[in-house]
Amino acid sequence: MTEPNVTAEAYDRAAADPVAFWAEAASRLDWTTPWHTAHTWSPPAPRDEPTDLSVPEAAWFVGGRLNVAANCVDRHVDAGRGAKVALHWEGENGDRTTVTYADLRRRVAQAAHALTALGVGPGDRVVVYLPVLVETVVVALACARIGAVHSLVFGGFSAEALRFRLADTGAKLLVTTDGQFRRGVATPVKANADEAVAGLDHVEHVLVIRRTGSDVAWTDRDVWWHDAVDTAPEVHEAPSFDAEHPLFIIYTSGTTGKPKGLVHTSGGYLTHASWAHWAHFDAKPDDVHWCTADLAWVTAHTYEIYGPLSNGLTQVIYEGTPDTPSRERHLEIIERYGVTVYYTAPTLIRTFMTWFGDTLPEHDLSSLRILGTVGEAINPAAWEWFRATFGRGELPVIDTWWQSETGAAMVAPLPGVTPLVPGSATRALPGIEVAVVDDDGRRLGPGEPGILVVTRPWPGMARTVWRDPGRYLDSYWRRFAGHGPAGAYYVAGDGALLDEHGNVHLLGRLDDVVNVSGHRLSTIEIESALVAHPTVGEAGVAGVPDPVTGQAVAAFVVASGVGVGWAGATSPQEADAAVAELRSQVAREIGPVAKPRYVVAVPELPKTRSGKIMRRLLAQLWQGEELGDVTSLQNPWAVDDIRAVLAEGVAERKAGR
Repeated sequence: MTEPNVTAEAYDRAAADPVAFWAEAASRLDWTTPWHTAHTWSPPAPRDEPTDLSVPEAAWFVGGRLNVAANCVDRHVDAGRGAKVALHWEGENGDRTTVTYADLRRRVAQAAHALTALGVGPGDRVVVYLPVLVETVVVALACARIGAVHSLVFGGFSAEALRFRLADTGAKLLVTTDGQFRRGVATPVKANADEAVAGLDHVEHVLVIRRTGSDVAWTDRDVWWHDAVDTAPEVHEAPSFDAEHPLFIIYTSGTTGKPKGLVHTSGGYLTHASWAHWAHFDAKPDDVHWCTADLAWVTAHTYEIYGPLSNGLTQVIYEGTPDTPSRERHLEIIERYGVTVYYTAPTLIRTFMTWFGDTLPEHDLSSLRILGTVGEAINPAAWEWFRATFGRGELPVIDTWWQSETGAAMVAPLPGVTPLVPGSATRALPGIEVAVVDDDGRRLGPGEPGILVVTRPWPGMARTVWRDPGRYLDSYWRRFAGHGPAGAYYVAGDGALLDEHGNVHLLGRLDDVVNVSGHRLSTIEIESALVAHPTVGEAGVAGVPDPVTGQAVAAFVVASGVGVGWAGATSPQEADAAVAELRSQVAREIGPVAKPRYVVAVPELPKTRSGKIMRRLLAQLWQGEELGDVTSLQNPWAVDDIRAVLAEGVAERKAGR
């Protein structure tokens, strides 16, 4: 391995002066006006009443000005690298497009002119409702170029979900497409867009990309992309914007409560995104980077748009699903483009395990040099399998922990520097400080489970919740206001523990805990124990009501295809024996108190578009509750499949079988 971009001394240097460390990281970018103050911070503080706290305010690189798009595109062209490939785009149906940095600058310039002609200016919001297309990247960069604030929305979201985001942002422009390809089928998109914008007068125009060639309804405010963008001037002078100018709004989602619109700013976010990508993926000039996330997910904002492009890399973006037209699609893409860094979700890795077993189909993956995982904690068995197969038993697996709120990775190993630990994202990156605390904010020792917090502000942190600063305070800062050297801890909402070496082991969301007779059990820990059994490909665990113990553990399991057991039982007795084996597996791995009371075999688990298992939905399905809008799921059909399984097995559920 060549000399890593970031060496071990960075940990001590950053700990000694984190603000100076981040100022050095920011100097990797091009600034049209230098900042005069690297960082200011006002923690939440009591006002008239002790419980009446001020909303915290952070700023980074105060007085500095830059253009984010110019940092991601223009500076590479100006440095003589315009012929370098920026994007290899592959469509689900086999379409392919290669875009150089010079091409990308031209396309972004045209889109910037078109947006301006449609009345979009600095601070205006643009909602982007598109699949993974080159145009999705282009329009995001065009917004950044002219100072508009983009909000990317999954192309599979319902009209209702899209309408909420349009209304909440007060968007002036919606960018969408006639349709999209999903598992080989052209599905309509604009019809949803039309339903979403109905009656929203602040949406002045709908800019439509022709993707599938489907017939679409048309109104006076609709504009074709090829008419507005493809005919626009190819040169655009990039203005500069304040470091704290909003760059994008990204919405968190959940089964309860309205989504939160998190606001990320130009200078701080790009500093964190660019440096983190360069550091924990040890980015090299000849890398071909592939992050498999949908562009509307924050991981793709950071590791498909702003991180790799700010570092001048070539990357792959793929429109389709991993099993269309075959389950080998990802292997084919890695081989075709010579992917060197492959960043994907644990749920997909576990799916590959069920598809391929211990040996991958024959493809040349020798170009790979670094693997990465993101989305939720990866269980050790999946980590080991990923390294043994994709990684030839030798490549580093960069397990990353971060959130929409944090902007970029917070906890992750540095390749060639940080010792790797299967199932752990290891330690906080230089410039980031995390701790595990109890309910009173006291730091806990090794092996003690508690609440994961970030103890100091950092550049990539979301600055507020759009139009709801009080929610920003209440969601992230109120609980531990007054704690630590910075005057408050950021509450990540995750449970964790530190081992004796300081490595972070995630225990799931704080609300992903099952309380059985006073014992707080981590759903992720139970799931990892189940997945360690050869017959289990995936597992989702939820707490369900129990009149004696308060809650009981219900495990929803997907067969790995290996062995027989519960996955192929031919009699109730055989099924009971197989389920008993799974319960014993958990008892051996964790302890008898963690044994699932119920084990339910299901075809697949409901997941978010980012690959997270929706454990709350599992609990709601168990209890027969009415569900809200599930169209934003990666696989909404899984809900009906599980509901049908549960309907068939009511007696077994009550019997605890």
